[in-house]
Amino acid sequence: MEVVVSPTPEDAAGRAAEAVLAGLPRDGGRDPVLGLATGSSPLGLYQELGRAVAEGRVDFSRTHGFALDEYVGLPPGHPEGYREVLLREVCAVIGLPPERLSVPDGSGDDVPTLMAAARAYEDRIRELGGVDVQVLGIGANGHLGFNEPGSALASRTRVKRLSDRTRRDNARFFQGLEDVPTHCVTQGLGTILDARRLVLVATGDAKADAVAAALEGPLMASVPASVLQWHRDTVVCLDEAAAAALRNRQYYDDAAAGLTER
Repeated sequence: MEVVVSPTPEDAAGRAAEAVLAGLPRDGGRDPVLGLATGSSPLGLYQELGRAVAEGRVDFSRTHGFALDEYVGLPPGHPEGYREVLLREVCAVIGLPPERLSVPDGSGDDVPTLMAAARAYEDRIRELGGVDVQVLGIGANGHLGFNEPGSALASRTRVKRLSDRTRRDNARFFQGLEDVPTHCVTQGLGTILDARRLVLVATGDAKADAVAAALEGPLMASVPASVLQWHRDTVVCLDEAAAAALRNRQYYDDAAAGLTER
């Protein structure tokens, strides 16, 4: 795991964008596959990717995008449905074609229908060769995607109940807490771990405890993001506030310096 601490959220977003670009295939053998997270943390990363597009450093027109999760029960076109959010915050920013954006289907009326769609979602990822780079944020309770505390570490895409903490945190996007859906369809932790590279970006002191528990605590279901420790190629980009609770901060800084200081 590579942990990079930057002075500001903007700097962290820039480092995260570079980590994404470095993980995308450039050989032209197949179309790249990019995993997409919603939320406030990755927004700066997407803006940096958009800047790279404008500079001619990358072209996402042949890229496939896969969302981490989607609410259950929101009507099609709802502005806070994650398809609509990603159309606004990613497709319009980096030039990812909307027809190449896949989002878990949360429109089913019962669990069997939702689970059938979840299995089809997994199949589609495999058909395209798997996710090359998965962008991630982290919840204040340590969730990854919508894998709430207690999620199985080997779980696949499935229906999950949202925790009260997550619903309260997301209520700011709705008219009130009562309008926040109670369930979602989310990629599982095992699904996330299948990606070739994981890039997590976290900023702000509200994420500091969750970041420390995920990166330096034990691997356990009560901190879903601790599965990052198990992945072969994870890059974690933090600002100073999000890194404030890390015990091994000096080592991360020394490691980030590479071979320039020996």
